[in-house]
Amino acid sequence: MGIIRVNNIKLYAFHGCLDEEAKIGSDYRVDVCVWADLDKSAKTDDLNDTVDYVHLNHVVKEEMAVRSKLLEEVAQRILNRFFVEIPMIQKAEVSVAKINPPIGGNVEEVVIVLTKER
Repeated sequence: MGIIRVNNIKLYAFHGCLDEEAKIGSDYRVDVCVWADLDKSAKTDDLNDTVDYVHLNHVVKEEMAVRSKLLEEVAQRILNRFFVEIPMIQKAEVSVAKINPPIGGNVEEVVIVLTKER
């Protein structure tokens, strides 16, 4: 079993419960970690034998573009697509961070992390 990480995917999106968040948006950071059998790709040097991190990034960008009130819902959609579209994945973790959240304090970010296994 091996791990592929795609870290610090930076995006601008419009998630949140407040009406203002839907209008002005915020900066977000997404980190992805997937577990899969990478033994074959380590021997064949063939992209078809591994999890393509370009595909992972594409899914994140598409799902982050769909507005949600809660970050949990966004992360769950990302995980669900990973498992539908990439059968090789055995386990995945997605972390979604809202940078400078509007919560009335000096808070750098809020982060939710969801994990899913086959």
